[in-house]
Amino acid sequence: MKPQDIIAGKTSLWIFGYGSLVWKPDFKYQRSKVGYIQGYKRRFWHGDNFHRGNDELPGRVVTLIEDDDETTWGVAFEVAGSQLEESLKYLNVRETVCGGYMTKMVDFFPEGNDQPPVQALVYIATSDNPLYLGPATSEEIGAQIAMSRGKTGHNLEYLLRLAEFMRSSCPHVEDHHLFSIEATALTMVSYLFAAQ
Repeated sequence: MKPQDIIAGKTSLWIFGYGSLVWKPDFKYQRSKVGYIQGYKRRFWHGDNFHRGNDELPGRVVTLIEDDDETTWGVAFEVAGSQLEESLKYLNVRETVCGGYMTKMVDFFPEGNDQPPVQALVYIATSDNPLYLGPATSEEIGAQIAMSRGKTGHNLEYLLRLAEFMRSSCPHVEDHHLFSIEATALTMVSYLFAAQ
């Protein structure tokens, strides 16, 4: 889906973030809402050789994997007017050119029982992407994250900020994949510091 196809005939658009967008959108928006999408689970199965890693040691960042029984919590940002085109240009570089993600429209359910779902754009890295790393154990992923660094910063920062978002904004949600990788990565970092 190309940006011009996404905005054709629209005056506003919701963009759903489930990774670094939840704590670092870096584009202007009208408002944001915490909520979830259905039919997907968040996994650290995508490689990053730019923002959080490099070609020799790619970092691990999240993507969405289809799973009918799962939900993924995050933040949706509403962009309107000139923000619409500006945000999509920015995200095209950040998520598509540098990250290898594709776009899809999904139903976003804002937190709270009285709010109807809205259509939102989401960026997803698929297994046919050359940066896609696929499944691994929490220990393997945590160790890779603990040792990776890219142009935007350490991969551990990405992991810790995402875990902190979930604890502060979605305290009722238990993301076992995220929290087990966080525990493993923190243990690995403590061993690395102790060894110095």
